Amino acid sequence: MEVTATAKNIGISEKKMKFLIDQIKKMGPQQAIAILDFTPKASSMPLKKAIASAMANAKNNLGLEESTLKFKSIFTTRGPMAKRFRPVSRGRAHAILKRSSHVTITLEGEQKKEVSKVSQVSDVSKEGGTTKDKGLKTKAK
Repeated sequence: MEVTATAKNIGISEKKMKFLIDQIKKMGPQQAIAILDFTPKASSMPLKKAIASAMANAKNNLGLEESTLKFKSIFTTRGPMAKRFRPVSRGRAHAILKRSSHVTITLEGEQKKEVSKVSQVSDVSKEGGTTKDKGLKTKAK
């Protein structure tokens, strides 16, 4: 089964994201998160969060086992650019493009095997002795 997670409008250019994606796409998701914890790049934290989100989606929504998950595809695309201008000499301006990116992660894995449900016997607690005050205050008349 497949599950996807998308992180949009990450404030890092797609070239910088692609550098890390190329390093981790051959690994498993758990190993990729462990590597990204110790990678000193700005793009490692948003990428780690996106992978963790995809793993949580797989586990909670589809009931897939974390140990069987692997990357089917992981890629980045260009996001919107914020345009700023820097004044330079002779009354001119140079453009500064603040780039952003979108990351899409697709994981595949196997479903957990269904465990047969044992009929649950309700736990009946027997109160022995007197019924003394159990934290309840009553008014005396």
